[in-house]
Amino acid sequence: MRNFIYLCLAHMSEEGWEQKYVKEAFDTNWVVPMGPNVNAFEQNLADFVNRKTDGNLDRKVVCLSAGTAAVHLALIGCGVKAGDEVLVQSFTFCASSHPVTYLGARPVFVGSEKDTWNMDPKLLEMAIKDRKEKTGRYPKAIVPVALYGMPYRIDEICEIADKYGILVVEDAAEGMGSRYKGQVLGTFGKYGVLSFNGNKMITTSGGGALICRNADDANEIMWYATQARDAYPYYQHSAVGYNYRMSNVCAGIGRGQMTVLESHIDHHKHVQELYMELLKDVKGVKLHCQPDDERYDSNFWLCTATLEPEVKVVDQDNAYKEVVNTAVGGAAGVIHTVDSAVTDCQPNNNVEALRIYMLGKKVEVRPVWKPMHKQPVYKDAPVYTNGVEEEIFKVGFCLPAGPCVTDEDVKYIVDCIKEAIES
Repeated sequence: MRNFIYLCLAHMSEEGWEQKYVKEAFDTNWVVPMGPNVNAFEQNLADFVNRKTDGNLDRKVVCLSAGTAAVHLALIGCGVKAGDEVLVQSFTFCASSHPVTYLGARPVFVGSEKDTWNMDPKLLEMAIKDRKEKTGRYPKAIVPVALYGMPYRIDEICEIADKYGILVVEDAAEGMGSRYKGQVLGTFGKYGVLSFNGNKMITTSGGGALICRNADDANEIMWYATQARDAYPYYQHSAVGYNYRMSNVCAGIGRGQMTVLESHIDHHKHVQELYMELLKDVKGVKLHCQPDDERYDSNFWLCTATLEPEVKVVDQDNAYKEVVNTAVGGAAGVIHTVDSAVTDCQPNNNVEALRIYMLGKKVEVRPVWKPMHKQPVYKDAPVYTNGVEEEIFKVGFCLPAGPCVTDEDVKYIVDCIKEAIES
């Protein structure tokens, strides 16, 4: 039996291009941040993101040590400083909002709409008006997120941003290769964030990139990413910089991964279609699909679904009876222990029971992201919500969808879900 402990793990190209480029880095002694592989990988990425169905773009790409670093530098590029406010989608991973706090700024969380699970434009405009009334200033940036690869309502978001003179930072970390109206996510706003973490559509083992609108913006970001050094024969700094550039070794992996990016995207879409077919008659389980609108083209980085509250799952009465001692979800690093198995905002008992049951079948079914405005660290942050993302968190779960997941694997996973649901 295969072990689906990782939901979505990128894998190496069959031709082994990654090893070739990494070997070149070692052979030429370019085992440092920056280098030929970094330059080539940035060009590969630029070529990819600039392809558009009705013409070409001319965006520049800067490779960085992480997608979180890309968010951080994008906010700096937007002029965010201590005391400013930034509008961030609440339904997301913490890397979308933590960089706001790195700068001494304040995240203002915006809730989701039902179709895409992403930032609700109506709530966004409401938040902008209310923040202006309460603080006398407009927020400095808007950060919509391509949750699980799903495109956000970028036309409406950009229209609102332009109306109030606010810059947009697209967090497309989960949306590598997702498109809206044929245009790659991350190329609509002032900046676009990509991630190459080990579980993303392609990987550099760890790393990210920032899509910039022009060469001047890219050069400024690159300056900040290399310690913000001024042009003197000694080290002089007129601003605080960061050690955020990608290594030449990691970029070598990325160059190889670019050769399989399109096939990875096609595979994820295929897995989504297969789940849709196999789950269509499973009562109480609903696969999350993109809107029935030709403008939306999700990469389906993760396939997600919801479980109706009335569905009974094996042993659900014992859900949350024991404190979890290890982090849910792969190699998550060090975690703090907790005293209670429950919080004031958590998945329903049947969703937790499904997670436990599937784990016993060697299948990892994770909860969806817990909304950031419900995280203890952000308990005092302003939030504008209609409750949609909180409700989805209670009933939502993620299914394995990586490049290594076969058709037979999907059938096995769905069979296990059917077994878990008590008739």
